[in-house]
Amino acid sequence: QVQLVESGGGLVQAGGSLRLSCAASESTFSFSAMGWYRQAPGKQRELVARILRGGTTNYADSVKDRFTISRDNAVNTVYLQMSSLKPEDTAVYYCNAQRSLAPGLIVDYWGRGTQVTVSS
Repeated sequence: QVQLVESGGGLVQAGGSLRLSCAASESTFSFSAMGWYRQAPGKQRELVARILRGGTTNYADSVKDRFTISRDNAVNTVYLQMSSLKPEDTAVYYCNAQRSLAPGLIVDYWGRGTQVTVSS
């Protein structure tokens, strides 16, 4: 059973920074993609950033130039460095890992989430 454990959330003032970590129980190379999603109260879960096995990264427009996703394959961990935080970044942040079992068959794994609160 794949386990993803997030850490690093907390309360920060607007303009501040936080770094989230996601430790995976299996090699990061075993996943086709890993990423971060977030869900604010009353809103749908949305993609924040993801990194593909080959290293390509994608970001939501709302976080481009402020957030950076990276990974350390030696410790099976994915990071999300968040800078210039805004109150609208307040949400529960979830780590996600995707594995392709067959063409067109993708399995998603999720962490339990970590709360990020940005005060104005």
